[in-house]
Amino acid sequence: MSDQLAAEHGNADPLWAVMELAIREHISRGLPRHEKMWAYYRNPLELVRQSGRAGGISGEGGTRGWYRSAQEVGLPERIVGRNGAVGLAGSSIGGERGRREVVIENDIGWRIGTMVDFMFGSPIRIESLADDEGVAKAIEEVLESVWEASGGISLMQDMATFGHVFGHVDLLLRVDEEGLVGSRVWDAGRWISIEPIDARRGVAVMSASDYRAVDVYGVHVEREVGEDEKPKEKPRGRFGLVGGRRGGSGETRKTKQAVTEVFTADGWSRYVDGERVDGDVWRLMAGVLPVVHVQNMSQPFSYGGIGEVESLVGLQDELNTRLSDRASRVTMQSFQMYLAKGIEGFGGSSVGPGMVWSTDNPEAQVQSFGGDASSPSEESHIGEIREAMDKISGVPPVAGGIVRAKLGNLSSANALRITLMSLIAKTMRKRVGYGRGIEQVSSMVLDVLDAAGVLKTDVRDRGVRVVWGALPVVDDEETKVAAGQAKLDLGVEREQVLDELGFGDADPGVV
Repeated sequence: MSDQLAAEHGNADPLWAVMELAIREHISRGLPRHEKMWAYYRNPLELVRQSGRAGGISGEGGTRGWYRSAQEVGLPERIVGRNGAVGLAGSSIGGERGRREVVIENDIGWRIGTMVDFMFGSPIRIESLADDEGVAKAIEEVLESVWEASGGISLMQDMATFGHVFGHVDLLLRVDEEGLVGSRVWDAGRWISIEPIDARRGVAVMSASDYRAVDVYGVHVEREVGEDEKPKEKPRGRFGLVGGRRGGSGETRKTKQAVTEVFTADGWSRYVDGERVDGDVWRLMAGVLPVVHVQNMSQPFSYGGIGEVESLVGLQDELNTRLSDRASRVTMQSFQMYLAKGIEGFGGSSVGPGMVWSTDNPEAQVQSFGGDASSPSEESHIGEIREAMDKISGVPPVAGGIVRAKLGNLSSANALRITLMSLIAKTMRKRVGYGRGIEQVSSMVLDVLDAAGVLKTDVRDRGVRVVWGALPVVDDEETKVAAGQAKLDLGVEREQVLDELGFGDADPGVV
């Protein structure tokens, strides 16, 4: 199949021919989707006006605000104006209708942050399943050093963030085989690293016979380079150089350069704009693709898992729309306005205490309107949107420290557990998938160390398991001590119970 694809696309490298097709598919379909999911999670600001200047960057007058939020893309035209107009309401700047008050409340962001906190809010331990105590201790120490050298708990939080936003994350094992051979076991972290690859960069070529198996994996990025860094000749293929542009007052030109790392079970290759510039064959990892795929929540017959952002996008747009509508209504009703009929010169007069107007017109009148007024249906609708987001995400406001109503006896851990039941259950479900991914990468590290002669182990001793920290649910001391005493009565080791209670001196694990 690779030779046929290479012949069809005029590429002598069959591996790149297969990878190029996958990258094209990724750029045209997957990347725009992933970028939208990340934008709704982060809601980054875009500069549209320089600080301290009256006009916009392009010279528009009457603009209000120096930034635009990413989530504004989901607001209707009546709020943001035609094509995102930045003029005042009723003006012709940027369209027939201008921009009204825009309110963005990023409920998605804090919910994702809370889920990650529940997942990796405390250090985890990677426990060896080896029978020999000395071997188990050596395995745990070397795995801890590798994970901490790769980023420790911060790496795991990044991994969880990518998974929650995109639905899946890939863990790539990078090994400097030449440096690892002959090194000491405590230096393993220098030559082995674990890297989380987010869905915007990772491109997988799936097996034709098994939707869960990956035949080829690529890490594709595009970057800007200077004129002196670009290749002398324009390469072939889809990812050639793009026309440059002048920078500043000099003649330096910037060009787009595509860099792709391709990993297979046989080795790795690096391509720059479709031309192979580096690569090697595996010696220690022969026959193993150094990539572990982790789904946030499983999705049958699909490589990508189920993320948390996608299901909240529609409700987030509706919430932002209603908040913006309310802001506009409050603006119009927050001050008193007057309509004068039949009074000459009223248009040039001011309204204030002690002011008197007189007229000979018996039909003259002054009517007041405006002023803030309650809108129960509006408040109810906004509340229902928030409740819907609570149900879909499983993250109630109390998880973020917001208590809107009485939750029974707040000193009781049971009351909090019942309130957070959905979030706790979802976290436990995700820990299965993320934990399996961590265990698979750890076993892969032990295979490499054994092949390099750094830490010789038997295949049966390379099994590990993840020991998770406690969920961030408050327990009163009496309940914790009573639970610890019950474990002692059941025969649990005293050291383990003390560690769980926070009074032990054991290694906390990967931090």
